[in-house]
Amino acid sequence: MRRALVIAGALLLLWTVVAQANHSLTGVHLYLFVGGLYVAFAALTQPLGPGLGASIMGGLLCDATSPASLFGTHALLFAAAHISVFHIRDRIPRDDTASRVVVALLANLGLFLVFSFSQVHLSPAPAEIWPRLLVDLLVSQVALTLLAPWFFALQARALVLCRVDRESLA
Repeated sequence: MRRALVIAGALLLLWTVVAQANHSLTGVHLYLFVGGLYVAFAALTQPLGPGLGASIMGGLLCDATSPASLFGTHALLFAAAHISVFHIRDRIPRDDTASRVVVALLANLGLFLVFSFSQVHLSPAPAEIWPRLLVDLLVSQVALTLLAPWFFALQARALVLCRVDRESLA
């Protein structure tokens, strides 16, 4: 339980940083989505139970301030992404930061597209918002690439500081 709470605490910090960045970017009509960061570290390095719990807590945190049509959408999508990454993690070099960033980028792409397709029907002009969504996706992927190494190191250090064995897969 402590493992999930430590990772969820780091996700709370990520949520705060991204919320402030999104607030600053409202003037230029951009939105950052870094859902892949909520999933990647926990899915690649933690046991299924605590990692999935942390991903779901991060999803619920995002749902709390999201204008999504159904509460729990982020939590459900983060849980699905977590399970998907967890099941392929044995085929990925998990100790390499670059491979973790690539996994986070792919998870972010998948989450962004599924979330966009699930919410686009609520728009009064769905076809007109796709160019903006593509720009948001591009900016989000660049921001995720820059944030990911720092955030992965933050989560690893938080686990060490709280005396949780971060790589225990039992």
